[in-house]
Amino acid sequence: MRVAARSALDTAARSTKPPRYKCGISKACPEKHFAFKMASGAANVVGPKICLEDNVLMSGVKNNVGRGINVALVNGKTGEVLDTKYFDMWGGDVAPFIEFLKSIQDGTIVLMGTYDDGATKLNDEARRLIAELGSTSITSLGFRDNWVFCGGKGIKTKSPFEQHIKNNKDTNKYEGWPEVVEMEGCIPQKQD
Repeated sequence: MRVAARSALDTAARSTKPPRYKCGISKACPEKHFAFKMASGAANVVGPKICLEDNVLMSGVKNNVGRGINVALVNGKTGEVLDTKYFDMWGGDVAPFIEFLKSIQDGTIVLMGTYDDGATKLNDEARRLIAELGSTSITSLGFRDNWVFCGGKGIKTKSPFEQHIKNNKDTNKYEGWPEVVEMEGCIPQKQD
């Protein structure tokens, strides 16, 4: 008798546990959509994290993030990871980043997150290329701002997937840096 009662209780407890969705997002994505969740870096301590379809593409644990702008490229039809890179926009050169942005193929999903400082070396050309991917905040991205963005090459509209927090000494959560920005959602799969 006790075993049966415990089994029924275990089943009831399991059924009340909230469902887990891909990348830990709050709801399931519809068919022909990719689930994603991303976070900017925290100050200059914790790197950004980019997850797509339950696959962590970039994170401090994977040791593939760095100071500046972190970028993951994904095939818009299949969800296959094409590339992950980071570009140091504090001490680095913007030219390799511009070449990288120019090389992105139509139909590619582009996910970006800042870590430490993603803006100091950005010039008008780099900002224009990112705006062409659907960003609206890139024009005002400043020193140590936190920013996450998901857009696409060949997008005809502005992306709904963008979060930006300005670096402001009066409101910063960490000394010299704003709080982490996080974002999740469902990216439509590119159709033929």
